[in-house]
Amino acid sequence: MPAHSVKSRPTRRPTWLIVTILCLAGTVVSLQQTLMVPLLPDFPKILNTTPDDVSWLVTATLLTSAVATPIVSKMADMYGKRRMMIVAMVTMVIGSVICAVGESFGWLVVGRAFQGLAASLIPVGISILRDELPKERVASAVALMSATLGIGSALGLPLSGLIYESLGWEAIFWLSTVVGILLIIGVLAIVPESELRTHGRFDYLGAVLLSVALTALLLAISKGGHWGWTSEPVILLFITTAVFLGIWVPYELRVSQPMVDLRTSARRPVLLTNLASLLVGFSMYANMLATTQQLQLPEISGFGFGLAVTVAGLCMVPSGLAMVAFAPISAGLTKRFGAKTTLIVGAGVLALSYVARVFLTGEVWMVILGATAVSVGTAIAYAAMPTLIMRAVPITETASANGLNSLLRAVGTSTASAAIAAILTGIVAQHGGLTLPTLNAFTTVFWLASIAALAAIAVAVFIPAAKAVSTATGAIKVVTPAGAQTVKATTAALPKVASQPELQLADNEIVVRGVIVGPAGKAVRNAVVTVLDLEGEPADWSRADNEGKYTLVLPRTGSYLVVSSAEGWAPSSEVADFSVADQGRTIQLRERLALSGTVRSDSLEIPGALITLTKPSGEFVGSARTDEQGSYEMPLPQTGRYILSVLAPGASKAAARHILLTAQSSVVNFDDLPLSEALVR
Repeated sequence: MPAHSVKSRPTRRPTWLIVTILCLAGTVVSLQQTLMVPLLPDFPKILNTTPDDVSWLVTATLLTSAVATPIVSKMADMYGKRRMMIVAMVTMVIGSVICAVGESFGWLVVGRAFQGLAASLIPVGISILRDELPKERVASAVALMSATLGIGSALGLPLSGLIYESLGWEAIFWLSTVVGILLIIGVLAIVPESELRTHGRFDYLGAVLLSVALTALLLAISKGGHWGWTSEPVILLFITTAVFLGIWVPYELRVSQPMVDLRTSARRPVLLTNLASLLVGFSMYANMLATTQQLQLPEISGFGFGLAVTVAGLCMVPSGLAMVAFAPISAGLTKRFGAKTTLIVGAGVLALSYVARVFLTGEVWMVILGATAVSVGTAIAYAAMPTLIMRAVPITETASANGLNSLLRAVGTSTASAAIAAILTGIVAQHGGLTLPTLNAFTTVFWLASIAALAAIAVAVFIPAAKAVSTATGAIKVVTPAGAQTVKATTAALPKVASQPELQLADNEIVVRGVIVGPAGKAVRNAVVTVLDLEGEPADWSRADNEGKYTLVLPRTGSYLVVSSAEGWAPSSEVADFSVADQGRTIQLRERLALSGTVRSDSLEIPGALITLTKPSGEFVGSARTDEQGSYEMPLPQTGRYILSVLAPGASKAAARHILLTAQSSVVNFDDLPLSEALVR
């Protein structure tokens, strides 16, 4: 198999058309999240069931979307992004048909579950935009695609209400069916299939374990208010979540092709971005839930406006339009100041908007203005998240990484739904025989959402910026996934590469695959390969699997600086030429980092002595025996302070000392020590 493939597109689709199709698909999928909300009060009578049962029409979609997002996103990286996007949209169409023809509550729940599977389409679509668009267009397109999460949710409320009142509830699902089929045709005709794929086996066990954990967690969060937070079912669900996550995490760290690369997810840029996403999701959803309820409250409450469901939904249209309008503005902020700054600005707008909402309660236009301001902050913040994620993960893992980010946003919105429901049902007053939330309940929601946005800012401040800085001496300080390294090299010492005109990234990328091995040819697992061009700009990076295999995506053929490292190995750096004729590249790490030394007494080597390494806190790290020359060697542990001890044969003489180990091979000798007594230094 060739080490790389070059994308060839004799017929290039217009960029605006690709963006339009993907964003329309994202909007339609997002609509499914709120299509049912205006119908929930009438469905108990229509379906002859209880309001608590009807809530499953929303819960089923929530659960399947959360479970499907990381799974489908991972499959997109492995089997093709457009292919999985089509699969997601087909499930939406199937679900819509089931809901339209099903005449019972059970069939509607099944149909809504199928519709929820389509939520995975949005992170996959974002990854397609990175693969297919010219580099200068990616930021604005990703911003708009991210905004579809809020646009669809905002427009779903008035749209479903209007269709319901005019044509009946079945027409909502028939419309979703027709639009879904048209979009499937559009995607097949317009969106090209990306050739950037991760090879290997799909982690079925990891997918099952994660699905059970997520289902239990979100079911507990969404139903805790109805069932009681201390009820046996809810407690059992939380215990199930903890148990399955406790099994899933160590399994994912061992498996060769994990469902979620936890090592990459634990890197500070990814971890902090995901945490900020959860907080922003929490903050954003308060606007969606509280606004329509505030507008629909009867005037007898003293601050409600008594609007009909459809009218209240129409009041959310400016919020959706604001997200469309501010998507390119947020992209401009990202291009000029960076995605980190954009996220901080968006969260800041969110926080200030909710503070304003505490006071903007007297008129309908005030409520609409406050809700629109919140949507502006949401659009700006949401636009930055995929960029931060894609900047910090290998190119071949962009879909799965964005899928995890979308999942954590969903966890944030689910938590917000539970918290807001508890507040609005807990802080109430009696008005003419009606139990209604008080104004204090809504202001409490707004303060809580503002605090969540401020917490997102506090997290985002610590997101590091990935940069490559060239120094005057020719040393290049590179922040790579393996850490900061300084490579001493002058430009004159590197091979000269003919200058090339700036090419469109998507048309010239090559996919390079290879293996990382040690001196004996044995695969080095979890090694990291970072590739930079000869100007010091990062191209891509990859983490090898358990078989030492890695995959890289480079912008074009040519010479690159390849920096490789792995825990317990000395790093390597080489200039490599990735040409059309290249049939694969094996990277060899030659030096295994070790702790070594000799043990002597009275200038005589002591063979067979026991060497032990422990932590000052008492944990055992490793042990070795000295050879005939009194020498010992053991793998170098992680950096830190340790206690190295020696025990002479016969178990009667011992010595120990404190040592400080760094990420370099270390030599610690016990020379001419009086082993007749224990020595501690």
